[in-house]
Amino acid sequence: MHSPFHARIHRSLSNPSLQAALDGNAERRLNARQAAFASLPDDLQTYRRRAHAVRAETIARLDHYLQLFISNARADGLEVHHAETGEQAVQIVLEIAQRHKAQLISKSKTMIGEEIEINHALEAAGMQVVETDLGEYIVQLRHEPPAHIITPAVHLSRADVGRTFQEKLGVPYTDDIPTLTAIARRVLRQTFLNSDIGISGVNFGVAECGTLCLLTNEGNGRMVTTLPPVHIALMGIERLVPTLEDLALMVELLPRSATGQKLTVYTSLMNSPRRPGEPDGPLERHLVLVDNGRSAMRRSPLAEALYCIRCGACLNACPVFRELGGHAYVGATGKTTPYPGPIGSVISAGLFGEPEFSVLARATSLCGACQEACPVDIDLPKLLLRVRAGLVQPEYALGTLTVRHGSHIPWYEGWGLRLFTWLATSPTRFSFAQRSLGVVGRVLAPKSAWLRLPAASGWGLSRDLIKPPVRPLRDWMAQQGRLTRQEATAPTTRVEAASPSSDITPQPHQANIPADQLLARFVQELTALGGQVTACSSVPQLAIQIADLLRSHDIDTLLSWESGNMPAGLLAELQAHDIQLRFAADPQIRAGLTGALAAVAESGTLVLPAGPGRLQVASLLPEVHIAVLRTADILPTLAEVLRLDTIRQASVTTLITGPSRTADIEMTLTIGVHGPGEVHVFCLDSEE
Repeated sequence: MHSPFHARIHRSLSNPSLQAALDGNAERRLNARQAAFASLPDDLQTYRRRAHAVRAETIARLDHYLQLFISNARADGLEVHHAETGEQAVQIVLEIAQRHKAQLISKSKTMIGEEIEINHALEAAGMQVVETDLGEYIVQLRHEPPAHIITPAVHLSRADVGRTFQEKLGVPYTDDIPTLTAIARRVLRQTFLNSDIGISGVNFGVAECGTLCLLTNEGNGRMVTTLPPVHIALMGIERLVPTLEDLALMVELLPRSATGQKLTVYTSLMNSPRRPGEPDGPLERHLVLVDNGRSAMRRSPLAEALYCIRCGACLNACPVFRELGGHAYVGATGKTTPYPGPIGSVISAGLFGEPEFSVLARATSLCGACQEACPVDIDLPKLLLRVRAGLVQPEYALGTLTVRHGSHIPWYEGWGLRLFTWLATSPTRFSFAQRSLGVVGRVLAPKSAWLRLPAASGWGLSRDLIKPPVRPLRDWMAQQGRLTRQEATAPTTRVEAASPSSDITPQPHQANIPADQLLARFVQELTALGGQVTACSSVPQLAIQIADLLRSHDIDTLLSWESGNMPAGLLAELQAHDIQLRFAADPQIRAGLTGALAAVAESGTLVLPAGPGRLQVASLLPEVHIAVLRTADILPTLAEVLRLDTIRQASVTTLITGPSRTADIEMTLTIGVHGPGEVHVFCLDSEE
């Protein structure tokens, strides 16, 4: 009788629609990833070594960085809570929600939320919880868990989504993806506006300043952290980086690995709740730090898995995940894990128990594609082997070949591993075994390069075993003259990978780049993302250009930053062109006007800090976002932007890289989800 895991495997392999969806997702993600990494100024391996060193340093000194982070976050006004278990985290969130008499909660994607099953607890307490990420919203309507860390609805076709919306939302059936996206935008807009509490995850916490970093593309992450009066952020204690310089490195790697972007559309850097004089933002910002087994895992042989930055790249690269999909990853009793794929097979066993989830580590080819794809160079094959060997708990030492009592490894496999160890530790025995297998393979499959094994073996279900060669590779290489006789007969020695450098010193500043080159690069990058850039030389000319743009959209009202945060005289000039201005949130206004602190040339990114007179939703609620940027404020890199004092001082700083977007339905890019569908930047080359 098949276990629940094997039953899911059979179900996935027999579903052609799922196979096509998984292949399409993986191929597009991998191609986009390759193109995005090609734009890095240094070679990828250098970035991976630096990122590995940062994560290794952070986990090695986690207690120190956690204490520093908590101290700085509290100093900025965040209410910080610490939960040892998932149950404690749930109770903390429940108490906050009940204290505020919350009825409606909007939630952006958070893996910690899936891990502690926060939705079920809040719903059981009588509250309505609405997932606002498009993919998460779709699977919530279907009462399914996410099928992928990055693309929750990867297993569904557009027709599946159309039928789901028809059944659950009462709308006419359509399989047109922009129409489906527009339906979700319309339905969820009221959820954002009426929510009592917003819940989000945290991609990174910065120890040196207590900053929370959240990366999103659709705009829902900004909505739930800005519009409701209370924001609750859920964060695993391991999701720290020491400095803003380290954050710049991670933010350069994560989007490239996850979605093939140089930067996500919205990068929110949150330091505090709303401050006096600010027009919007939450009145309370709570941070719930969740341990839930991470401290124990840090002391175990699986500690390196805590380096993970949740990009999902290993899932896309894994040939097994590409056959099974996320829903197949269930434990021995059928319990679902929120973390599928190679990294999930390690994390699930480490956090939620070896007896239930160690079986997942057997669903891997150990080909190494996951490690090659990992932006922080986690040695996933090594960790998967440790899970297979039962080396999960902190008290388990490395370097032993003993199969522990109660291990998930079948007795026959344990003896097989002992036999292999005996053969592999002697060059003579190993060579004899290789030749013997080659002879057996020739007898069993004389005319094929593959051996078809019985289905009962597990190998015969969906793959063949390559037929062993009659001659070992060493013999062939020696015959070809590629090995000396001494090399051909020498014992095989294992070459350990070089340890990553512990030097995490930031790279030196780039040399000064002429302003015209920075502008040209900024225009190139933002235009490629669907944004539009217009140059102007004076405030009167700027006002005329903005007024012309608004008239072309039949718009006569702007949601705007106040005059002290805009070029002098601009708002008066706009009013002279019969443009009405509003300075308080109004979801009916179709265009928003903001300034910009700076911009990033290499990614086409705008930098918008919150503050008095700076309405955050002016760049979020309307369908058109108009930003005024001084050409002199364009900087080369994200790292240089993060050195600006305003980034540390503002309650929130948002980095905006193009119009909002999603690819959650059949990996089809759709512009304009919860945030603006158009971004127009007017570059003012003037000191006015």
